[in-house]
Amino acid sequence: MEAHQLALSLPATPAAASQARHQAVDAIAGWDAGLGTEVVHTAELLVSELVTYAVQYAGTGSVSLAVCLDEAVLRIEVCDTSPVLPQPALPDADNEGGRGLFLVAALADRYHAEPTVTGKRCWAEIDLTSKPSQEVACFSPLQRS
Repeated sequence: MEAHQLALSLPATPAAASQARHQAVDAIAGWDAGLGTEVVHTAELLVSELVTYAVQYAGTGSVSLAVCLDEAVLRIEVCDTSPVLPQPALPDADNEGGRGLFLVAALADRYHAEPTVTGKRCWAEIDLTSKPSQEVACFSPLQRS
């Protein structure tokens, strides 16, 4: 399987998650990589939750999304301009929100958030094989290493 990549820069608006979700699903389907619907639906939810979280903290900055597929891993990265790292906490049962990071943790095989020079990067990976996989190098337009 060849490597594939999608990179988007989005304004930090409420519409960003929807736009990112649709473009990511269209790209993944267009890669014709034989991914099952479960993987595509999981990726769609991970994109939505990570972008939504980034929009909450990006202020007037932009949010970048990178989706990378190699033989063993589908990796989703979202960068924003806020240095505030996610702090998972138990959501209040009466609140409608606050469950996004729990969904990411439950659905991804690996996830993490790390500071960058311009803010932070939150990423999640889905293993595509049963064998251990290597980390995929995938950098978004906002991050320059």
